[in-house]
Amino acid sequence: MTTNRNPTDRLKKVVETFPKITITVVGDLVADEFVFGEISRVSREAPVLILKHRERTVVPGGGANAVYNLADLGVNALPVGVVGEDEPGRLLLRAFRHKRIALSGVLKEKGYPTVTKTRILAGMAHTARQQVVRVDREPTAEPGPHLKRELILAARQYARVSDALLISDYGYGAATPTLVASIRARGIPARVLVVLDSRYRMLEYSGITAATPNEPEVEAALGIRIGNDWARLCAAGQELMSRMKLRSLVITRGRDGMVAFPAKHKPMDIPIFGSDQVADVTGAGDTVIATFTAALAAGATTEEAAQLANYAGGIVVMKRGTATVSQAELLRALEQAPPRIRSH
Repeated sequence: MTTNRNPTDRLKKVVETFPKITITVVGDLVADEFVFGEISRVSREAPVLILKHRERTVVPGGGANAVYNLADLGVNALPVGVVGEDEPGRLLLRAFRHKRIALSGVLKEKGYPTVTKTRILAGMAHTARQQVVRVDREPTAEPGPHLKRELILAARQYARVSDALLISDYGYGAATPTLVASIRARGIPARVLVVLDSRYRMLEYSGITAATPNEPEVEAALGIRIGNDWARLCAAGQELMSRMKLRSLVITRGRDGMVAFPAKHKPMDIPIFGSDQVADVTGAGDTVIATFTAALAAGATTEEAAQLANYAGGIVVMKRGTATVSQAELLRALEQAPPRIRSH
């Protein structure tokens, strides 16, 4: 791509390239269930609210939400993961079909429960809905050896025709360091970027191009406390870059935006796009890694990819529940405000 002096125009060109990009997503596919009820009264049995059921929705979460975000950005997304032969699994597959997302890499396993996160929300008519409890249904063990072999074969086949491999590891076993190493061991072209989002074990991966952890994940991985210490944050980012041999790193910081670490430049502190009065952070990390990966695959620099991911993250946290950002929304956001950087 030709570099444009206007950074906004350059970012627009990157976004407009998304439909030409193909990204394989290897990840833990999660069903995010939202159950809403109006507050009826307080129970006589215990000091708890009784909710009158009003509605229920099930949407893609976890790695499935990253896939959905890629599809809404116009990217050709190829998911690789496991669902059970249960209602949440069927609803995830239906959602993918609705977006015309390929399903041959999604394995269905009898007796394997689809990871489901149920959020109970309460409120009165015409008031904001508040989450009061979350119930998680998870498999008791990782996918077995046969399923993992099938995942590896599907991922290798997809990766050969992809521009990037997005790893979404929520700890349920469909995207482990060993599995990713096996995928990379044979037949993935060197040009294919590998971008990682790992909840608990990012330092166990090798051969990763870029990563998008949040600040608490960085603190847990390195055994440190960052807080508001800019120097400590920069040192932590540089340590991750060195230990993981990354070309790019983005550390997300909630309402404080994110910090991008390009390989040969100083860290770049990017304030959140829009309001810092966040409505809902559910799934925001999936939006960030989807946008960041798509931008890198489209030829963006680390700085440009981080700016676009920041726009997308700022948009999605203003939506209730697990949500996505479309290509059109991202282009409109670029029209609203130029990219910004905080100085230190």
